[in-house]
Amino acid sequence: MKAVSREIGIDLGTSCTRINVRGRGIVLSEPTVVAINRVTGEILAVGNQAKEMLGRTPDNIMAVKPLKDGIIADFEATRMLIQNLISRVVPKSLFYKPKIVITIPSKITDVEERAVEGVAYGTGAKAVFLMEEVMAAAIGAGLEIEKPEGCMIVDIGGGTSEMAVLSLGGIVSENSVKVAGDKFDRDIVEYIRTKHNVLIGENEAEEIKIQIGSASAAMTEEKMSVKGRNLSTGLPETVTVSTFDVNLAIKSSLETILKAIKLTLENTPPELSSDVMSKGIVLCGGGALLKNIDRYISEQTGIPVFISDSPTECVARGVGTALDNIEVLKKAVKTKKG
Repeated sequence: MKAVSREIGIDLGTSCTRINVRGRGIVLSEPTVVAINRVTGEILAVGNQAKEMLGRTPDNIMAVKPLKDGIIADFEATRMLIQNLISRVVPKSLFYKPKIVITIPSKITDVEERAVEGVAYGTGAKAVFLMEEVMAAAIGAGLEIEKPEGCMIVDIGGGTSEMAVLSLGGIVSENSVKVAGDKFDRDIVEYIRTKHNVLIGENEAEEIKIQIGSASAAMTEEKMSVKGRNLSTGLPETVTVSTFDVNLAIKSSLETILKAIKLTLENTPPELSSDVMSKGIVLCGGGALLKNIDRYISEQTGIPVFISDSPTECVARGVGTALDNIEVLKKAVKTKKG
């Protein structure tokens, strides 16, 4: 019987959590959502099932996103989420405790860092390795970070957008803003509330973003209908939203991300900036799937922009590489042993 690896990589994202088991690759990808019984504290659902409950629960049940802007907002809910997901892919054992590599945002405080460690150890981990999300993204995107040349990664996730220029296996210049896919969704909710006096849910806003959203003026204007609640009458109402509407709604958030990219480049030595100009910027994360975002960033920076293969899986792939090369990647991983 083949032994089950207990070396686990976790891409703990605000919107989605992915688990990579050494020797098996990415084995699970679920929304970072938990449904809990308010009275008993019992976990009722995790991931996709819990996400479907958002905005639809009775008073005795709460469906929550335990991370906000890349940071743990609900410690216990996050611990239960990770424990539940790990139990699906790695059998529990009294004799073997897992080693866990888990990602963290680049601009994280010591308190927030300890919260991530605590959550990981709370699942029964033997050792915890913290890895910067942007480093994992660069490795997972296949960038040759060990070479004496500059390369740039921009990871637009759910809660944060992380960007960095790397060379010789280390981060030379980096930035992080708490503006990403979830903020786009909230922007769309607020835009429709202001324009139509209709309130829609964030799940509906996400669907609008996916279906007709665009970072720049689209070649063809698309439209879709969405149902919500009229804030004056309290009654259901259907409104029509266009690509132009979405672009207008998320414009300010896109400008915030762009400003952070430019600042990262400004803080990069000229020799490495020249490399980035030649090689281009690589985009990953769920935000890389927004239509025309590569064109938008390229037009605003004058630098070629490329979207990585399977952009939503880059961080989880990078964590998987760290599982295979802990010694080689000491620069990327902060080791914490209990």
